[in-house]
Amino acid sequence: MAKIITQKEADRLFSMEKVKVDDTVWALPYGGTKISIPLQSKDFKEKFMLDVNTSKLCLAKLTLQNRTRDTITLCRLDIGVPHRNPDGQEVGSPHIHLYREGFDDKWAYPLPNEVFKNIDNKWDILVAFMTYCNITDVPNFNGKLLYEERTNG
Repeated sequence: MAKIITQKEADRLFSMEKVKVDDTVWALPYGGTKISIPLQSKDFKEKFMLDVNTSKLCLAKLTLQNRTRDTITLCRLDIGVPHRNPDGQEVGSPHIHLYREGFDDKWAYPLPNEVFKNIDNKWDILVAFMTYCNITDVPNFNGKLLYEERTNG
């Protein structure tokens, strides 16, 4: 059963400062792999996840997601596929989903250009996404999005 929260609560959680849980060094995924990185609020009262998912079939496809309370997606960024909103409007790629009461993450919006300035570099997109989601003490990564470097092999 899906958990439901109000828009006010979702907005509060989205704007809350998020920090890494520990000093784990994360290997960024490529070629159909994914990782889920635990985060928490600065006061340790709320738990969050940062998901990084890649596609095995389409190396350009990438999904970044910020979740709370296990299943509630506060924000999701999709690269590589368009999205059709509940009203029938199609939003191209890349786009961002924000929690909307009664619809969860079913609505997509164009990326805010003032935050996502370099959409051609997936590492820059990840950094911008963490900034957008207010992840202030970012997880440790062992390198850039590795599949960008492996497109020839």
